[in-house]
Amino acid sequence: MNLNKVFLLGNVTRDPELRQTTGGQSVATFGVATNSFFTDKSGQKQKKAEFHTIVAWGRQAEIASQYLKKGSLVMVEGRIQTRTWQDKQGQNRQTTEIVCERMQLGPRGVSAAPGGTMPPAAQQVEVPVGEFAGGPPAGGAPHEELPEISIDDGEIKASDIPF
Repeated sequence: MNLNKVFLLGNVTRDPELRQTTGGQSVATFGVATNSFFTDKSGQKQKKAEFHTIVAWGRQAEIASQYLKKGSLVMVEGRIQTRTWQDKQGQNRQTTEIVCERMQLGPRGVSAAPGGTMPPAAQQVEVPVGEFAGGPPAGGAPHEELPEISIDDGEIKASDIPF
């Protein structure tokens, strides 16, 4: 049995770049940074950043382009893919990237603070059921109403759902 599955939770390092294939399919490319923390041999706390290239296709590419900005918090679920090609000088090139299968946007207007944690105000906001689309969150501060994103554009059919 084989498994190629990646879960990343990090910050967008550059605004998504949206393009169209020659067949008209949308594709967006953006970067995500993830941090890991460890203690070195001398007892000093260290932080190491890893940088990942994310590729999203179709409607997810359009959503990423519309809502993600540099510094945004995002969770990406996908698979690792390595591509090879020849550049204009004839040199063989290779890149490894994450093909996005699912994406979850972080809180609007909140990016991770230095050190890789969200500000306390962002961590403690609780949104009771029924208040998400409308009034202010439980923290009391009003928030911008998020637009509804419909997937009724023919990409998913009821017959495609396995249950």
